[in-house]
Amino acid sequence: MGKPIYNVRPGAKLPKVIETGKPIFGLLRKEGSQEYFVNIYPINDEDKLTGAISIVTFLNDARVIKETLEDLDKQRRFLNRRIKESNGAHYTFDDIVAISEKSKATKRFAKKIAGSPVDVLIQGETGTGKELYAQSIHNESDRNMYPFVAVNCSTFTKDILESELFGYDEGSFTGAIKGGKIGLLEAAEGGTIFLDEISEMDVNLQSKLLRVLQERKIRRVGGHKEIPINVRVISACNVNLNDYISKGKFREDLFYRISTIPISIHPLREREEDIIVLANIFINALKTRLKRDLSLSHNSEKLLKNYSWPGNIRELKNIIEFSAVMSDDDILDIGDFPPKIVNSLKHAPNNTPLKMRKIEFEGKEILRELDANGQNKIKVSEILGISLASLYNKINLYNNLEKSQNKF
Repeated sequence: MGKPIYNVRPGAKLPKVIETGKPIFGLLRKEGSQEYFVNIYPINDEDKLTGAISIVTFLNDARVIKETLEDLDKQRRFLNRRIKESNGAHYTFDDIVAISEKSKATKRFAKKIAGSPVDVLIQGETGTGKELYAQSIHNESDRNMYPFVAVNCSTFTKDILESELFGYDEGSFTGAIKGGKIGLLEAAEGGTIFLDEISEMDVNLQSKLLRVLQERKIRRVGGHKEIPINVRVISACNVNLNDYISKGKFREDLFYRISTIPISIHPLREREEDIIVLANIFINALKTRLKRDLSLSHNSEKLLKNYSWPGNIRELKNIIEFSAVMSDDDILDIGDFPPKIVNSLKHAPNNTPLKMRKIEFEGKEILRELDANGQNKIKVSEILGISLASLYNKINLYNNLEKSQNKF
């Protein structure tokens, strides 16, 4: 306009910035009905102050920008949530019960190495929670925003497992999907692939996996192109891999490659302090499902601590659920547990509770009468002098008891 700024805007702050050389941020202004804020910056030519500039943002524009950023943030959080839901890694270290010193040491070590990029081998008996640790390591690492893909190597034949892991190109074999298929190693890009029961992988396939771990490249079945991958591999097994190596069932070079960081999870029998805590966690979950105020008796706690738990945590969970169903009240006592557990008590050659014996006796008698009367349940209920509902109930109790003896 060719006029001194004070003549146009008496309250102008730009001269002050030129005078002091210090910027001013977020200065709120109004011109007619328009509201805006101003950031004023000094202009320097090397060390010499040569002027200043005002950057104006109208509030309506700022609101639009703010709403756009909020929408983008909502989309980001939604996508992050969907990734976490779809990648299968639901557990964190907060979900791992560690009361005994052995458990605490294992948990501390796993948490410490979670941020490392190297591959991990988790060893432990069936039911000790190897996948729980694998998921926790993934969620603690900087890969937690990317997929966690789990595959059980023992459930596939060699050829199927190879196509599952590496994918395949179109026409690579009879029945191949048109266009080919991406493999699990590619699907886990940026994240973690969990190879459970890796000890059961075919030896020839082990050599291909070794090359992938060394080169970080894969080649689909029937394909020629090498595809680079960025995946962390966490392996697990419930056998002694050194024995497998000596028998020629597992490659020694692959063992050293996957076991850069080995983690051993102790069986439940070696961490007695964890047993009752875990049992109560399972009981609390059942309280909601069964709508009952369940709890353990003092004798049943002693029973659980005494048992050797060959099936570890998974077996404990199953037995708690079985006992809750068998219990007539809300206190889980010795008589509610499977005979195998009860008979494990020291110095007790036959501790099968009277309650269990009664269920077994009545069940066998009912089945005998049913066989003798052509499976006519109404007639058998009249012969035995019980209601038809009671007959069905006793048959169900007997069947559950038989299942528990076979299962546990």
